[in-house]
Order: sequence, then C-alpha cells, then structure tokens
Amino acid sequence: MSTIVDDAEARLAARLRAEREQRGWTLADLAARSGVSKAMVSRIERAEASPTAALLGRLSAAFGLTMSQLFARVEGEGGGGLVSRAAEQPLWRDPATGFVRRSLSPPGAAPLELVWGEMPAGAEVAYPAESYRFIADQQVLVIEGRLTIVQGETVTELGPGDCLRYGPPQNAAIANRSDSMCRYVVAVLRGGGQA
Repeated sequence: MSTIVDDAEARLAARLRAEREQRGWTLADLAARSGVSKAMVSRIERAEASPTAALLGRLSAAFGLTMSQLFARVEGEGGGGLVSRAAEQPLWRDPATGFVRRSLSPPGAAPLELVWGEMPAGAEVAYPAESYRFIADQQVLVIEGRLTIVQGETVTELGPGDCLRYGPPQNAAIANRSDSMCRYVVAVLRGGGQA
C-alpha cells in the first residue's frame, strides 16, 4: 500500500508550504486562518513537528481542502482515474493517537469522497467547527467496533452497521471508548465555503 507514512514529514511539509505560498500567504496569515500558532505552522513546514489529525483538519480547512484532497496533493495525484486501487490509496497515521485514515476515492475534482478510518481503542480526535465549513454533507458508517461521535453537546454512540449524518458545522470529536479497534467509512460531500 502506498503510504504517506514512509517519508511523511518532508512530503507533507513541502505540500503545506506550497499550498500557503501559492495563495501568497505568510506564516502569520495561515496561522490566523487556521487557528494553529505561527510557531507550530513553521515547525510543521520545516518537518520538525508531526501534525496531528486535528491540526491537519485546521490547516486543510484554511486552504479550503478536505484532508483527502490535501493527501492526494501530497501524493502528487491530480486525478483522472476512475479506479482507486487499495495498494495505491494514500494512508496517513496520526502520530498522537495512532488513528489511521485512508483515502478510498479516486483522486480528482469529484465532490464526493470516501475515507476509511481505523480508531484504536481509547483514541480520540477533536475537530474544530472550521474543519467542516466547506463540507455540504458528511456521514459515517461503522463497519466494526464502537465509535462515539460528539457534536457540540450531542453524544452519539455507534455500533456495526450504524450510520450517522453529521449536523451543522460545530466542534466535534470522534472517539473509540471501547477496548478494541473501530473501523468505519466516512462519506464527505464538499460544498460551499471553499477558498
């Protein structure tokens, strides 16, 4: 399987810096738009820090990209194909939690994306509302294990076969509060608010 894990630091750092520079933004501009400190953005761009899923959510949202789009750009895939082979799907592991995300959809401009997630027992990833501002609709389907979705004050427990449609953008977290791995698929429909 093609992974971003292999030389993630350098490739992801270069892509983030390229996205910022293509927009003519300074480090301070990206920090202000993402809510990530200027010092942390600088460390990530120099591959001195491994960004967590939450940080990547903030940074990709600032660029008007989903994480899948960002990863496709890291992989250098511009799209065009109709098939995304399992062995070639970009994979990324959150250094803080062990959370794994794999882009299932063929890369390109299609507004619908499918993402595979694996959440280790006891792991939790928080996403600020800004991470969802360019998403028109998002649904999660649990394949195996248990998943807890927290959206604002609403807590939803999901088991195998359960599907949740996310509500309006708000601070959210996904967590595996069980003692075994949780595997799930997320369908993301991109919408308004793109930069």
